[in-house]
Amino acid sequence: MKTLHKSPTDPAFVQAPYDFYDQARASGPLFFWAEYDKVCAVSYDAVAAGLRDRRFGREAPAGFAPAIPDHLAPFYAVETHSMLELEAPRHTRLRGLVMRAFTSRRIKALAPEIAQLSHELMDALPAGEFDLLQEFAQKLPVIIIARLLGVPEEMAPQLLRWSNAMVSMYQAGRSREVEDAAVTATEDFVAFMRGYVESRRNSPRDDLISELIAAEEAGEKLSTDELITTCILLLNAGHEATVHAIGNGVKTLLDHGMGAGVLGADTLDSCVEELLRYDPPLHMFDRYANEDFDFFGHSFKRGDKISLLLGAANRDPETWDEAHRFDPMRRIRANSSFGAGIHFCIGAPLARLELKTALPILFERLPELKLARPPEFANNYHFHGLSALWLRA
Repeated sequence: MKTLHKSPTDPAFVQAPYDFYDQARASGPLFFWAEYDKVCAVSYDAVAAGLRDRRFGREAPAGFAPAIPDHLAPFYAVETHSMLELEAPRHTRLRGLVMRAFTSRRIKALAPEIAQLSHELMDALPAGEFDLLQEFAQKLPVIIIARLLGVPEEMAPQLLRWSNAMVSMYQAGRSREVEDAAVTATEDFVAFMRGYVESRRNSPRDDLISELIAAEEAGEKLSTDELITTCILLLNAGHEATVHAIGNGVKTLLDHGMGAGVLGADTLDSCVEELLRYDPPLHMFDRYANEDFDFFGHSFKRGDKISLLLGAANRDPETWDEAHRFDPMRRIRANSSFGAGIHFCIGAPLARLELKTALPILFERLPELKLARPPEFANNYHFHGLSALWLRA
């Protein structure tokens, strides 16, 4: 296995990581990323297998969990109840209960609301140049999640601030300042949600929090701490991915001189899947080896960590013809953008619905939409999203 050096905060890599992925893939399906001190899967087959192989897990095996500094204890106290970080049997129980409330029927019913909100946000766009992320891409998903949960819509800006602070914990090269801000946001978010969950226990309504409280299977229910963490996870994970997917998607379409013409009924599904494949919002997802075993030619020991590079898998030329070409009519096949296996993103149907609803409205309403300034990606790997997207209509 080849060892490669590349700082994840290197400006050239932040703006265009795919050249490095190609370099890594040329030496095989796995490589050792020196700056992360771990093995990474870079081919489509290796990433897809790693996402599904039950010999890998999100939880570190006993004796291998990294030590948590005292100042980060409040943040990781929430993470201990996150289905994203758990394995069976807790993961199975939590995901099953959440899925009883977060149903496909409930998600599909949001389509008219997403369309109406998209129009309202567009009506409020400032004249001249505007930042699509700030005016549209950030507001749409956080307002929808707030409405879905049953949280007052006027709380959306505060929810966004808490979310941004918390997800900054996952960026490369985070500072103590970032950590302290994340802990403060966590404590404030938990305090808010605790009060809200308790009020819903006493006075249930037609919202997701009430449905989560009522969800029961074989006598099992979600605890208050599990409910709070689930609501935070739905906001943080779903919101962050959707913001970047909208921003990256609009940039991609404008870079290729495309718009409403590829977002019609006949091509909408394939176009959205291609946008997610071509420049996905999440590029790295970690697993621990639960036992000693061989995987794609490398011998893993129990407790070893592997990073699955989702963005690299989506550009593997062994899987995708002309992998670096954006083709909105490409035949749909499973990409890695929302993961796979038991940890497949629970919010993927909502994210896809928001993209399929909002993007056609945006380009139909603004057919002359153009880039006003060169867009730049934010230095927050392993997320992959723009710092701003300045446009003019």
